[in-house]
Amino acid sequence: MSEPVMKTMNVEYAIIGAGTAGLGAYSKISRQTDSLVMIQDGPYGTTCARVGCMPSKLMITAADYAHHLDNSEFFGVTATGRVDGRKVFERLRRERDNRFVANNLRYVDKIPAHYKLEGRARFIGPGRLRVGESVEVNAKKFILACGSRPAIGEVFEPVMARVLTSDTIFELEDLPRSIAVIGTGVIALELGQALHRLGVETTIFGRSGRINALTHPAMQQQALDLLGAELDIYPVGRVVSTREDAEGAWIEYEQSNGQRLTRVFDRVLVATGRTPNVDRLGMEHTGVEVTDSGAVTFDPQTMRCSDLPIFIAGDVTDHLPLWHEAFDEGRIAADNALSYPNPVPAQRRPPLMVAFTDPQIATIGQSFRQLEGQEIVIGDLPFTSPRHVVWNKVQGRIQVYLDAKTGVILGAELLGYKAEHLAHLLALAITHGMTAEQVLSMPVYHPSAEELLRDVLIDARDKCRRYEAESMSH
Repeated sequence: MSEPVMKTMNVEYAIIGAGTAGLGAYSKISRQTDSLVMIQDGPYGTTCARVGCMPSKLMITAADYAHHLDNSEFFGVTATGRVDGRKVFERLRRERDNRFVANNLRYVDKIPAHYKLEGRARFIGPGRLRVGESVEVNAKKFILACGSRPAIGEVFEPVMARVLTSDTIFELEDLPRSIAVIGTGVIALELGQALHRLGVETTIFGRSGRINALTHPAMQQQALDLLGAELDIYPVGRVVSTREDAEGAWIEYEQSNGQRLTRVFDRVLVATGRTPNVDRLGMEHTGVEVTDSGAVTFDPQTMRCSDLPIFIAGDVTDHLPLWHEAFDEGRIAADNALSYPNPVPAQRRPPLMVAFTDPQIATIGQSFRQLEGQEIVIGDLPFTSPRHVVWNKVQGRIQVYLDAKTGVILGAELLGYKAEHLAHLLALAITHGMTAEQVLSMPVYHPSAEELLRDVLIDARDKCRRYEAESMSH
C-alpha cells in the first residue's frame, strides 16, 4: 500500500468549524480576502438548527398543546386527546430539516467550494494543521469555532445502548414509556418537562440542587418548588451505578441524605453539560495557554488566545453557549484576526438567557450573585399581573436589580409565564443604561404582561427613593 499523497494549502486565515460562530467569522473575513479556508468535521448545519434551539422548541410546543388539553377544563372547555409520539417526531424532523437546517445549508451551499474543506483538523505545529489524513493547512491566523459535544460520565457506560443526549433524542421514532433525565440545567429541564407532558414517565436526577442560572436563593427555591410540584425531581445527589437487563436501564442514585433508590427506565437522557471540542485540536502544538481542566484561556473582549494569532468563538469557549453569543463571538474573533496584531476590544452585549420551561426562567445583565454586597435595591413581585390571572399562570416571581444611588437597571432574574418577553424589554433597557424612571415613561397597555414589569420597576424605584432619603438623614 502506498502512502497517501499529502496536499498542502497555504492561506492567511483558517476557520475550524462551520457552525454559528464559524459562519459569523467567515462572513466577515471573506469580505476582506480570498485567502481563507473553513474546515468542517461532520455534517453542515448549526448546533442550534440540528440538535439545539429549534428541535427542542418544536418538541416543547407539542408538549404545550398536550398540556393545554389536560388543563382546559379550568376555563370551562372540556377537551380530550391523545399523544401520537411517532407523529410528534415526524413533524419535529420535518420542520427542522426542511426549514431550519435547510435554511442554513442554503447559505453554506452559496459559499464557494474552494473555501470549504471537510475533515477533522488537528494542529501538528505552530501555524500548521492536519485535516484528515491527506491535507495539510498552513495558515497565519486561526479561528477555533469547532463547538462542543454532550458530556457522558463513565458511570453510564453499562447502559450506553439506552442513553440519549440532546444530539440523539430527536432521532427517536416514538416516545419511550419511561425515561431518566440526568441533570437540572436548561436542556434537562426543557426536555424533561416536555417528555413528561407528552406522557412519558419521567424522573429527573440532579446533582447540585440548583435550578438553572437563577442565583437569588428565593428564586432558586421557588423554581425548585414549582417544577417539583409537576415533575418527579431528585435535586441533589449522584448516580452511583447503572446496569442493563431485559427490563431496561437500571439507575442507582444516592441522595444527599445518603439514601439510595434504584429504578429501571426504557431510556436515559444524559444532559449534564457539554465538552468543548478543543481537546481534539492538538493545542499542545500551538503554544496556547491551557488550564488544568483543558480549557483554553482567552480574552472575552477580543477572543484572542494568549498573545498568539489564534482566536476562539462559540460553544468551544464554554463561556456563554448561546446562539446570539456564538454569532457575536465569531464576528469579534474575525475582527481581531483581521486587525492582528492590534486588538480591537469589543463591547459585549448584556448577558441574556431564557429557559423555555413552564414557568419560563430568564436572566438578564448582572445576576444577584454578581451584585451581592454592592449598593443595590431589589424590585421584587410575584407573577400576578391581571393578564397572568386571565391566563391562570400566576406562579413565579420577578426580581429587578437597580443601582441604589442612580436607579440604573443592572440586571434581573425572572421565573414566570411569558418571561421571555419581559426579559427582552429589560435587556433593551440595560443595553442603553436606562434607569427605572426612564423605562416607566413608556406607555403600558392594560391588560398585558408588561404591566408586571411596570409594577416591579415602581417597587424598585420607590426603594431607591427610600434609600436616598435614609442616606441623606445619616
